[in-house]
Amino acid sequence: LHGLTSSRARDVVLHLDLTAGQDDLRVLRYDARGHGHSLGARIPALYHWTSLARDLGRMAHFFDETEDGATVTPPVAAVGQSMGAATILTAAASDPATARERFSCLVLGIPPTAWELRGNRAGIYEANARFVEEHGLAAFAETTRAEPVPPTRGADVPFTWPDIDQSLLPSVYRGAAGNDLPPREKIAELGKTGIPVFILGWVEDKGHPLEVLHELAELLPTAQTTIAHTPEDVAAWPDRIGEFIRTHV
Repeated sequence: LHGLTSSRARDVVLHLDLTAGQDDLRVLRYDARGHGHSLGARIPALYHWTSLARDLGRMAHFFDETEDGATVTPPVAAVGQSMGAATILTAAASDPATARERFSCLVLGIPPTAWELRGNRAGIYEANARFVEEHGLAAFAETTRAEPVPPTRGADVPFTWPDIDQSLLPSVYRGAAGNDLPPREKIAELGKTGIPVFILGWVEDKGHPLEVLHELAELLPTAQTTIAHTPEDVAAWPDRIGEFIRTHV
C-alpha cells in the first residue's frame, strides 16, 4: 500500500516499492481509492483511513482459496508506507481479536503523524485543497518543488506530481484532514496478540516523525524496528521486508 497522493507507479519512481525484487512472494499492489488508476468520488469520507481499511479487507479476497468446498481468505502479510501503513494499522486494530486470522504479519513503513503529534495536519490539508481548487494541480505541484526532503531520499529520486486527478485531489486532502491513527488503547490491545510487526522509519521528516515509530514500538512490544539514515538504508528495505515476511508466513 502506497502513501497519500502516490500510486503503484509513483512509488516505483520514488524508490518506495517496498516489495521490489521479492519475486518468490505472491504480491498484490494496488492503487488506493482515487489514486493512480483507481476510481474515486468527491466525497472526503471515502479517503478516511477507516474507509481505506475496509478497501484493504476487500482486496484481501484476491487471495481466496477453496478448502473442503468452502471459500476461505488466508491471512495476508500487509505491507505499506505512510498512508498505507496507517491503513494497515487501522484495519488490524479495528478488531484485535481477529487480527491474526486476517494478517500473518504487518509491515509499517514511515508511519505518519498521529494523536497530539498530528499537529496542524488538518489545516495544512485543507489549505492544500483550497489551493488546488483556486489555482489547479500544476500550480500546486510547483509549490511543493522546494519542500525539504529527508537525507534518506537520494539525488536520483525525481520530482513528481501527485498521482491523483485534479477534480478529486481537494476531496482526497479533505478526507486526509479527518484522519488519525486508532486510539493507543486499541493498538496496545493489538500488541497483546503477539502479531508480528516490522516498523521502518527514517530521520528528519516532520510528516513521518520518529516519535510515532517509538510510541508504536512501545504499544506493540514484539515489534521489530529499523531507522534509515541514508538512501542506501532505504534501498535495503525490500530485502529486509522480504526476509521478515518469509520468517513469519
